[in-house]
Amino acid sequence: MGIVLFFVIFVLVVLVHEFGHFIIAKANGIMVKEFCIGMGPALASFTKGGTKYAIRLLPIGGACIFEGEDGKYSDDGSDEDVYTDEPDSNKRSAKRASDKTDGLVADAQLGAYGKPFPEAPVWGRIATVFAGPFFNFILAFLFSMIVIGSYGADMPVIVKIMEDGAAQEAGLLEGDRIVKLDHHRIHLYREISLYSMLNKGEPMEITYSRDGQENTVTIQPKYNEQAGRYYMGLLGQGVYEKPGFLKTAAYSFYEVKYWINTVIKSLEMLVQGKMSKDDLAGPVGVAKMVDDVYTESKPDGAYYVFLNMLSFCILLSANLGVMNLLPIPALDGGRLIFLFLEVIRGKPIPPEKEGIVHLVGMAALMALMAFIFVNDLTRLFR
Repeated sequence: MGIVLFFVIFVLVVLVHEFGHFIIAKANGIMVKEFCIGMGPALASFTKGGTKYAIRLLPIGGACIFEGEDGKYSDDGSDEDVYTDEPDSNKRSAKRASDKTDGLVADAQLGAYGKPFPEAPVWGRIATVFAGPFFNFILAFLFSMIVIGSYGADMPVIVKIMEDGAAQEAGLLEGDRIVKLDHHRIHLYREISLYSMLNKGEPMEITYSRDGQENTVTIQPKYNEQAGRYYMGLLGQGVYEKPGFLKTAAYSFYEVKYWINTVIKSLEMLVQGKMSKDDLAGPVGVAKMVDDVYTESKPDGAYYVFLNMLSFCILLSANLGVMNLLPIPALDGGRLIFLFLEVIRGKPIPPEKEGIVHLVGMAALMALMAFIFVNDLTRLFR
């Protein structure tokens, strides 16, 4: 059952991402050639309004393909001379005339369903490319509204002070509410955990609220050799509050912000060599995590399984949004770089040059995905 839930979550997150591209493309008059979920051979498809809608065999990934986005047109009505092996010049002329007529018909059909991607205004194209990741953030926000409305938000309130820890030495007490941490406004306890985990031993300035008054202290985290990291010496996980509707919306925003920040910080740690290959997870690894969450939640009933799956969907959707905005060729972020260069230059980068860059980027991504897939399988069967 956990594996089935993984595919449901993955397809939903990808569907929303591609729908973002689709709906904004339509709003900008860009023709969408194909909108599909999955990869491989089509299991079912139909065409409407010039767009082919398809469900493909492998429920991994999806695509929203625009007319001309790769610099080529499915039928551009080119009026170049087309010669046959027939020596008769009259037949060649007739062939050219026929091709021109077919081209005019194709152009008329294309115009009825929208314009090719390269012919749309550059800001319309930027909005279309950005819409995919942005819709992932919207999905994460909406699901956060449900989860926080049901569970509540984890408040940054100190539940326990560790004996001889840095927090105790700084005078912090149980019940204190952390307001700021090194000038970062704190809304969720998990934000404290994140900043604590990233601390390298530097002093941390903490602003806390006690009896309605705010105070600021500086603590010096202590190194724990067994864990191999610095600790602040306080615990707070477990204090949940259900806010009203407006505050639920605000805390849903903080929730999405937290996951976006977590992904960014994790990428920084990966680049700095502070994370190993075992900290990466592809579809196999994510499926295993979903199955574990399902197994642990099942004894509590279907309602808690539902909420925990939504929580996982928030994580995955925010992750997909951030990853797609990375300035890497073949990803949305890489395409945005070329579009912003077009804004600066006043003209587009030659399609053939951009195509080569994206092709190299795609090859590198495929190699990385293959590595992660093998690594996931290796961990699974250890």
